[in-house]
Amino acid sequence: MRRLGFAYNPTNDAAVQLRERALAWCRARDVDGWSEPAGELAKLRRQMPDTNALVVLGGDGTFLLAARAAAEADVPILGVNLGKVGFLSKVEADGFEPVLEEIVGGAYSIDERMTLRGMILPAGGTKGSREVFALNDIVVARGSLARVVRLDLAIGPSHVATIMADGLIVASPTGSTGYSFSAGGPILDPISRNLVVTPIAGYLSAIRSIVASPLQTVKIRVVDAHEALLAVDGYLDIPLNVADVVEVSAQEAPIRFVEPKSAMPFWDLLRHKVELLPS
Repeated sequence: MRRLGFAYNPTNDAAVQLRERALAWCRARDVDGWSEPAGELAKLRRQMPDTNALVVLGGDGTFLLAARAAAEADVPILGVNLGKVGFLSKVEADGFEPVLEEIVGGAYSIDERMTLRGMILPAGGTKGSREVFALNDIVVARGSLARVVRLDLAIGPSHVATIMADGLIVASPTGSTGYSFSAGGPILDPISRNLVVTPIAGYLSAIRSIVASPLQTVKIRVVDAHEALLAVDGYLDIPLNVADVVEVSAQEAPIRFVEPKSAMPFWDLLRHKVELLPS
């Protein structure tokens, strides 16, 4: 790897300082290094050609902002945790430079992770439809008022249930450690390919969580809601109307994660991160 990009959180002083360390490290080793704020998608896209890996400096939110540019360009991505828990990050800030040495020296492997494609179909039709990309999850949920929404859930051709809840989460295996897990969903091996469907505070619902094949499409129709939103990876909110349909499916092309040789295996990392959570 001779060209590295660094996507960082510009509002985090530690991330800004780590970016300076990263660029200085690259200059000292004749590695072509560049940096852009993680939320600047257009700037990241312009820098991606010939980039061998994108290193994200920040927490999981910063990682999710940068992930789309990496996935579109098929550039491997690596997270350096500067947040609280950081399930998406393989590196802590105090071990940053040795890991850069590893990946530039070829001491790494690549994990392929499934991503999600969402289609918003106004009133169930194709006119005015909109496509969204997610690494972690696509969520249909109530708005700011504490009123449940009524949602029809279908998987493939089958109607599964009409659910009254605060919302429904459709998560990837990578996203199964996020919002879906906090709502009671299972944790999946991140390199598996499945769709996890989990209600948020379901009212008298027999459905707790469903794991569906990646060959299926999950369809959610807004039956009744005072206000409904589509949330993508926790950073993009799109208003929905009654009768709108959201279809979520597995993307064919994966996003590639850099796995440094010294990185902790996922299940050990999970145990370690959970131990850090407040009791």
